[in-house]
Amino acid sequence: MDSQENNLVNSPVEETGKKVEEKVEEQVASAPEASQVETAVKEETVPVPEDKAQKESLPSDEQALKTDAPEEHASEETAAEELAPEDQLPEEQALEQLEERKVYTSKKEVLERVKEIAHGDETPRKDEVDYLKTVFYKLHIAEREAAIKDFIEAGGNPETYLITPDEDEEMFKAEMGVIKERRQQLFREQEAEKEENLKKKLSIIEKIKSMVTSPEEASKTYQEFKALQQEWRDIKSVPADRANELWRNYQLYVEQFYDLLKLNSEARELDFKKNLEAKNRLCEAAEKLADEPDVISAFHQLQKLHQEYREIGPVAKDLREEMWQRFKAASTVINKRHQQHFEGLRAREEENLARKTELCEKAEAVVAQENKNAADWDSRTQEIIALQQEWKTIGFAPQKMNVKIFERFRAACDSFFTAKAEHFRSLKESYKENAEKKRALIEKAKALQDSTEWRSTSDKLISLQKEWKTIGMVPRKLGDQLWEEFLGACNKFFEARNAAGAGQRGEERENLAKKRDVISRLKAVAEEGASDGLQEKVQQLVEEYNAIGHVPFKEKDKLYEEYREVLDKLYKELNISVARRRLNKFKDNLKQVAERGEGALDSERQRLVRQCEQMKQEIQTYENNLGFLTASSKKGNSLIDEMNRKMQKLKDDMQLVKEKIKAIDAENASKEQ
Repeated sequence: MDSQENNLVNSPVEETGKKVEEKVEEQVASAPEASQVETAVKEETVPVPEDKAQKESLPSDEQALKTDAPEEHASEETAAEELAPEDQLPEEQALEQLEERKVYTSKKEVLERVKEIAHGDETPRKDEVDYLKTVFYKLHIAEREAAIKDFIEAGGNPETYLITPDEDEEMFKAEMGVIKERRQQLFREQEAEKEENLKKKLSIIEKIKSMVTSPEEASKTYQEFKALQQEWRDIKSVPADRANELWRNYQLYVEQFYDLLKLNSEARELDFKKNLEAKNRLCEAAEKLADEPDVISAFHQLQKLHQEYREIGPVAKDLREEMWQRFKAASTVINKRHQQHFEGLRAREEENLARKTELCEKAEAVVAQENKNAADWDSRTQEIIALQQEWKTIGFAPQKMNVKIFERFRAACDSFFTAKAEHFRSLKESYKENAEKKRALIEKAKALQDSTEWRSTSDKLISLQKEWKTIGMVPRKLGDQLWEEFLGACNKFFEARNAAGAGQRGEERENLAKKRDVISRLKAVAEEGASDGLQEKVQQLVEEYNAIGHVPFKEKDKLYEEYREVLDKLYKELNISVARRRLNKFKDNLKQVAERGEGALDSERQRLVRQCEQMKQEIQTYENNLGFLTASSKKGNSLIDEMNRKMQKLKDDMQLVKEKIKAIDAENASKEQ
């Protein structure tokens, strides 16, 4: 559990809700496991058969003595099996004893008490040490949560809160380490003492056994026998796994000493009478425990009564079974109440486990969801905190699962808050980077705000505005500030440009009218069709159009599209008419070429074929270049239009060459005929 204490503050501030839970969970360490409780109850309520119990405990060479044992031996031997010795008391008492402890209001008080235990002479008790640990970490976590709350209320960012080391916690851990060493040393000493006590009691049994085998010495050994009994009572704990066997052997030889050696009847009757009075007192005390409201306390008191009962010698033979049945009946009532108490506790723990498992599943479902924005993160954070608050209201789960189910829940919460912290850390870095980019654009805009190069500067500022839109978000307050600064620089330029261009707009409208007049005349030429001087007319109108200045920006694209449409139509007609005239002229000259001699036509044909292949390669080059340009260029781009016209002219010229080749082939065919 120490490792859990060191990891209490791994998550952001939202995680503090679960930290108290971790410390409270440690209290369960003192509670018995279900299997332990069940075993204890069974040992206390289910008798062991007489023959089996004795055969397991007695040495083989002593089994013959067993057959002569009185009836009381069988009854009280069953008691030894039926009721757990003090060494085997379960640890549930730790939980109840916690409620009786002193109430501590500060870590300093707890630390002082821990120092007293660590460096004093008193024996460290596990229940008090566990209680002090629980109280210390409750106070420690409460202080830390209060500090976080004060930090947030003062305007601090929960994501930036840093947890400072606690000197009290470090000192507490050091002192607890000392206590742990002391308890381990004490445990070793106790185990050594139990082994020594075992040897002493085995020695007493051997001495009593030797007395049983010498009945003629009874009068001489009676006082020695009583001294051995007192010595037996004075010896305390022995190893738990040997306690029942040891007691059965001791009781066997004590009863044989009384029954087989026939002691003086007056001494025997006096001893029986004293034992009867003592056992009656224990029976009355056991019967009163049925009215004890604290079931755990009643059970612990009963264990002490049983310890006393087994230390008292036998009573008269005719009263032995009656006395044992009375004490056993009173014990059964207490044991049954104790068993029912822990059965109810186990049922509640199983119910708590089911509820906590459900909370784990809900937390894991929240972690699995995708958070697209800050609103999603905030909503899911509230869900996790609500689950943590509900977790606090649920009691302990079974001890074997209590730590595991808490680790599962904490892992889900840690996973969520770690992912959240990483998201906002990344978002913060992104904000910083975006702010730097926008500041760089502001500097560029300010450098251009006083420029008088209206066209080029307008394009640059418009480009900067487009780039601004591609930059991601920044914090709202800073974003508004940066935008106002950027917009101010842009507005300063455009206001100056608009003021300077007020007269220019009238000139642009006049240019628009002039260009529309040129387009109208080009359309009239196109209607006339092919005629002499068509090319010269078109070239003259094109030069006139290009000499006219700028037109209004909104009309530019529409006007240019209309101009290119009529111009393309004219160029197409010019190319067709020119190609037709060239082909006719070529055919007229074929006879003259043929008269030059054999092979002249073939030589001309090869030249035309090479020319055709060269044109194909040029057309392919234009098509490749157009593929790169059209992906990023606007419709109506003058460079693309010019390339399209050149490519079309090449195609027309290549078609003319192909027609010339066909004419040569026809001429060669006519000669062969």
